[in-house]
Amino acid sequence: MTADGPPEVLVAGGGLAALCAAIVARRAGASVWLLDQAPEALRGGNTRHARNMRVAHDGPSPLVADAYPEAEFRTDLRRVGGDTLDEALAARLVADSVDLPAWLAAQGVAFQPRAGGMLPYSRRTVFLLGGGTAMVNALVRTAARLGVVVRHGVTVADVDPGGGVTITRDGATRRIATGAVVVATGGFQANRGWLRETFGPAADGFVNRGTPHADGRLLRALLDQGAMPVGDAARGHLVAVDARSPADDGGIVTRAEGMTDGLVLDRDGRPLVDPAAERGSPRYANWGRLVAEAPGQIAHVILDAAGLARLGPRVYPPVRTLDTLALAACLGLDAGRLAGTLACHGPGGGPPWFTLSLRPGLTFTGLGVRVDDRARVLDGRGRPWPGVFAAGMIMAPALLGGRYLSGTALTVSAVFGRRAGEEAARHALDL
Repeated sequence: MTADGPPEVLVAGGGLAALCAAIVARRAGASVWLLDQAPEALRGGNTRHARNMRVAHDGPSPLVADAYPEAEFRTDLRRVGGDTLDEALAARLVADSVDLPAWLAAQGVAFQPRAGGMLPYSRRTVFLLGGGTAMVNALVRTAARLGVVVRHGVTVADVDPGGGVTITRDGATRRIATGAVVVATGGFQANRGWLRETFGPAADGFVNRGTPHADGRLLRALLDQGAMPVGDAARGHLVAVDARSPADDGGIVTRAEGMTDGLVLDRDGRPLVDPAAERGSPRYANWGRLVAEAPGQIAHVILDAAGLARLGPRVYPPVRTLDTLALAACLGLDAGRLAGTLACHGPGGGPPWFTLSLRPGLTFTGLGVRVDDRARVLDGRGRPWPGVFAAGMIMAPALLGGRYLSGTALTVSAVFGRRAGEEAARHALDL
């Protein structure tokens, strides 16, 4: 890939964690390759679909309103991480989040100022100007300018516990000895076989909201070689998405709304109700779980005109039916039974009806490898593997436990991407 021989640091992945690791390692003086399984057109992994990042801060700024103290961030992590939470990693995540906007801006990333009323209120997160794709493009430009060798369509198939990797490209396999490896390839949400092993037949109804290249190949390779696991494969962040979403890579625009403004029915016409009646961010995960547990992993939201007005514009607009008979035909339900259900549970208005069908959408999975606060991958006895580091969603279960805390996936990726890049360069250059 370069006439100068193998790199001192090799980074596997193409999202925020990988890009941060590559930039920091290169700035530290190491030669760096970044190898991304995705083609260039799909570079960036799930980062492409992101829009905001959670950061601790003491007060309002041009980017964020009010204050979000470090202590409150730690409390939020304990709430979602539960027994899985690694307190040492949490402390580093929170403390290192403070300077993330400034550091990323220095790498060319633009943020959306909060002035002008164009952003939803948030005191916990900063918003990316142009979203995650713009951030990925900016970081790729910076990495290339610094001399990082970036290659797409290259699969890192295996990693030695002492460093070194096996890569495949265009059907050819090659072994590379390198000073240090950073694994930043995420979970296994695009691996249909692994999902079926974990979730059973229900997995066939899952929509992968992110990159189709999150196949868990390196996660499984590391675990098979004795890396210490963290989290639970049977956990993952599910939300309700429009049933018309693509099987992979639909992103945030596929997320369904309107469940609290209408009647939600399962495939057989029975009402599907959120027992927690959540209204904030947790409602997305609640509805994802409910739809995943419904017969056939499908449900339908029925709105009247008032519910449609609250829904607002959508990439996938609701299907309009003029009366209950047409609605029943659309959903494949008995018209008389549906009329009775609407009379008892339905929206207050009448026809026309507006319908959205739902599937469970998987954002990320909850199994990873355990690292220490230097981002070193640990073996089954808690000892670091020399020269092997991990960053991003492949180690995030130690912080999130497979649950969701808005904006935190990007924070984990950037904080531990930087940390892994720094430590990998130090290890490689000290050899």
